[in-house]
Amino acid sequence: MVNNKTDKISPQLAGSQAGSLADAAVYIGRFQVFHLGHLGMLRAALERARLCVVVIGSAHQARTPKNPFTWQERAQMICCNLSPEDQARVLFVPVRDYYDTPRWEVAVRQDVQALLARHGLPDARPLLIGHFKDISSQYLHGFEGWPLVSLDRIRAGERALHDASQLRDGLFALGQQASATVWLALGEQVPPGTLEFLRGTVSQPWFAEMAEEWRMLRAYWASWSAAPYPPTFVTTDALVLSDGHVLLVQRGELPGRGLYALPGGFLNPNESLVQGARRELLEETGLALSAALVPSASAVFDHPDRSLRGRTITHAFLWRLDHPASALPAVQGQDDAAHAVWVPVAQLQGMEDRFFDDHFHMLVKLLGLDYPIYAPTN
Repeated sequence: MVNNKTDKISPQLAGSQAGSLADAAVYIGRFQVFHLGHLGMLRAALERARLCVVVIGSAHQARTPKNPFTWQERAQMICCNLSPEDQARVLFVPVRDYYDTPRWEVAVRQDVQALLARHGLPDARPLLIGHFKDISSQYLHGFEGWPLVSLDRIRAGERALHDASQLRDGLFALGQQASATVWLALGEQVPPGTLEFLRGTVSQPWFAEMAEEWRMLRAYWASWSAAPYPPTFVTTDALVLSDGHVLLVQRGELPGRGLYALPGGFLNPNESLVQGARRELLEETGLALSAALVPSASAVFDHPDRSLRGRTITHAFLWRLDHPASALPAVQGQDDAAHAVWVPVAQLQGMEDRFFDDHFHMLVKLLGLDYPIYAPTN
């Protein structure tokens, strides 16, 4: 597959680079979990470059069945499968999901180049190591100037390797009940360091909660699996801003139990979008907005991956209330919201990994906030 924006070079040429290693390579992934295919790609990168920057995607967010491990845990999984010498050659860059591909590409490029500059390589053109699995791999075309090394899918001898989603499904389905036979089979798909890491993980309290959420989502998907086409859901969300505070709820039910979110939910057939947002706000927080008060802004959030429940398009509305902080309207969690709370806008940046789905990103866009900047990792 040839990309007219990203230079493409053969794996053989990339391996020799006229008899010498490249200064740096970049390998991007989510690594949920880190399996033998990932390890093979990382080793290919280390064979071609002195340093390899591993970009860990889906960072800085709450645990979900799709993203159960923090970026630090994934970096640990990777390191425990490398020799000390190779560990010293691997650098990590965690990058959040912006639900905005061009913005994500800019963030990856800036963070990688800043890290390489700190390691004395300010002008490096790193090799981009990748594998075109499916449409989810198209991001590899977005890095103009980085020579692309497109490798074939890694296999373990004659065996086809599962992808990470299949491995997660197996873990959540069995968890602590996994037998020696199951662990043996898993060991044929993941390297020893990952296997040891996962053995310790399944006994953690948070893992049991993720497994419960995984089962709930499987049942949810099955409930509409007979539809002639995969459904697209329409939801509405209400963002209420008053004297530097925003009104949030903590979810009382799965998915995302305990996580912060905007008051909102599914649109009823007999209401408009703004009517749905007003109704959900009242049902979940007890706050009734005056009919004369109109939203000051609105936005549509429609990234295909924004919700694990399925393809969900939400319309969010911003209302501004004129209340002093000492007289914020009384609210109370109701319906499927366990709590309703007024949160100072200044505190939101420290809460990024405690939000449901993409609700933190919704706040950033509607309020014009800056994303948190985290300290360098290497």
